[in-house]
Amino acid sequence: MRRHTLNWLPSWNGELPKDWDKGLPEFPADEKGIAARNASGKVLNYLAGKLPELVGGSADLSNSCQTWMSDCKAFQADLPEGRNIYFGIREHAMGAIVNGMAYHKGVLPFGSTYLVFTDYFRGAIRLSALSEIHSLWVTTHDSIFVGGDGPTHQPVEQIAALRTVPGLMVIRPGDANETAAAWKVAIEHKTGPVLLVLSRQALPTLDRKVYSSASLLSKGAYVLKDFGNGKPDIILMAAGSEVALVAEAGKVLAGEGVNVRVVSFPSWDLFEAQDAAYKRQVFPMEVRKRLAIEAGSMQGWDRWVGLDGVVIGIDKFGASASQKDLALHYGITIDHVLEEARRLLK
Repeated sequence: MRRHTLNWLPSWNGELPKDWDKGLPEFPADEKGIAARNASGKVLNYLAGKLPELVGGSADLSNSCQTWMSDCKAFQADLPEGRNIYFGIREHAMGAIVNGMAYHKGVLPFGSTYLVFTDYFRGAIRLSALSEIHSLWVTTHDSIFVGGDGPTHQPVEQIAALRTVPGLMVIRPGDANETAAAWKVAIEHKTGPVLLVLSRQALPTLDRKVYSSASLLSKGAYVLKDFGNGKPDIILMAAGSEVALVAEAGKVLAGEGVNVRVVSFPSWDLFEAQDAAYKRQVFPMEVRKRLAIEAGSMQGWDRWVGLDGVVIGIDKFGASASQKDLALHYGITIDHVLEEARRLLK
């Protein structure tokens, strides 16, 4: 009989090896950047070498979701030590299997697919949250910017819907280093499932000598940068690919003499867990001019912008077109952010 070399007791108890996260990949500043899914793949392969209990795969999308652990074999009947699992094109079955492994303990299981296909295993996602088990869901192609597949593959309402699931931690990182930080949170969060929402397209890797540390992702929302001097006149906030967009808009407005606070907001769930003092530190109550942008449903963002704020988003299905044309058509552009911000400031 084949036996695993894994020491099961620490894994069974959810213990992590000492310094398991000390070598997490760090990504240099880069305007062209890297897709969050590709950054995630690099982080996952680092973790695979540190955490032998990490097992999982995708619904036949490993290459696209970047969830293949390159130094590990595929799980087969005659190779039970394999850690890459071929779930097949069946998201619901994948979700059930991942949950079963999480229930069993001793392993740290993940399943992966495109964000729009979470509809196919929503029941399994909900059950993982209801059961407070450590299932990891890795979703990619996080917005309408997924290429020419058109509205069938372009998520619009999925992020908003998933954020409503009690106990499900949803994280949408804004660049490669936030992606690494998101994986750290996902591994350490043992009281429920975590769902990562990753981009298909390249995201600029922000210069963390200029902007705040990506490790602050663990707070859910954080001040990425204060432009200007004194109290902010306006707060711009975003998650995912739109973070770099509001950062650029902040620079432009600062050049016009406006004090701008830019907030990266990767996880409402993590932010909700912070104390009131931290929340007021990020969002001072007296700063009522706020703007949020997301390349998806606007539902829920009104809570963070308030009655005097503005939300830019998408309230219709996508279309088959280039990323540039889609951004222009739906107003997910720096020009639209600037237009709405200036209107608020008046």
